[in-house]
Amino acid sequence: MKILLIGGTGTISMAISRKLLEQGHNLFLLNRGTKNQHFSSYKNMTEIKADINDEAAVYEQIKDLEFDSVVDFIAFVPAHLERDVRLFYGRTKQFIFISSASAYQKPPSDYHISEGTPLSNPYWEYSRNKIAGEEYLMKYYRDEGFPVTIVRPSHTYSKNSVPLGVHGDYGSFQVIKRMMEEKPVIIHGDGTSLWTMTHANDFAEGFVGLLGNIHAIGEAVQITSDENLTWNQIYQSIADALGVPLKPYYVSSEFLNRCSNYDFRGSLIGDKANTVVFDNTKLKRLVPDFVAKKRFDQGIKEALFYILAHPELQIIDPNFDAWCDRVIKELDTAAERIVKY
Repeated sequence: MKILLIGGTGTISMAISRKLLEQGHNLFLLNRGTKNQHFSSYKNMTEIKADINDEAAVYEQIKDLEFDSVVDFIAFVPAHLERDVRLFYGRTKQFIFISSASAYQKPPSDYHISEGTPLSNPYWEYSRNKIAGEEYLMKYYRDEGFPVTIVRPSHTYSKNSVPLGVHGDYGSFQVIKRMMEEKPVIIHGDGTSLWTMTHANDFAEGFVGLLGNIHAIGEAVQITSDENLTWNQIYQSIADALGVPLKPYYVSSEFLNRCSNYDFRGSLIGDKANTVVFDNTKLKRLVPDFVAKKRFDQGIKEALFYILAHPELQIIDPNFDAWCDRVIKELDTAAERIVKY
């Protein structure tokens, strides 16, 4: 197939790009070209170096091209999708929008999540924009026949990322560092809510099965692992992989939101603080061979080994570290005062 990925070098899309190239598809990557060297050995990869937001420049490079599938990994607001429709209407047999499982109803009325779960998230603008994007595309599909497929990932990670619930603006390494220093790490709630972590390679398996799949046109499909873990199990798996004791410090999501400038209202209250169990029946009907093979404790060992071997991925965040210490100190002090009172 002839496939265009807008982006193509992120946590999710890197694994998809590699899989498509290995399968021999003709892959076009539309991006600024800063990470395409990862695929330089493949002769079936074509670069389209451009900023997707420069619509006129992109048009000049694609005006004579047609694709079996076009996928936008970096569309976040409806305006991005309006631009995509202008660029690709009549040039692709399938357009895939990467939405988000955070778009599902929060708080959920049922922790079992399927594509039929209502879309509603008053806590996170990111999710509301994804919902609006879905609605725009589905209307265009119904009214104009634009061949859209919507894909909803949840928490997906790769070998160079460690997925966590509470971290700062620079990613998860500072939490890893705290663990290695045997300092307490903040876990939202009491750590017992259920969550799903999906390895990017597993996500790619399901995703590639949707490309060129006529039964996926006009459909929304979620792609996740079937493994459900508590946050306590997630953090314990990371500590075990590091060979250190876990020292959890439990703080309510609402309190974390109120006492920080981090977007915990969206990322926690509007997402990770809720127990969810994903039903992948629809995906498995569309892609019968799909099986998520990477268990979290296995995948996280690989990720930590890779990160600890690559200093450029070890981004220190002293502000977040100091904030964690302040939260823990203040809550300990408050507890002591209440007991004395």
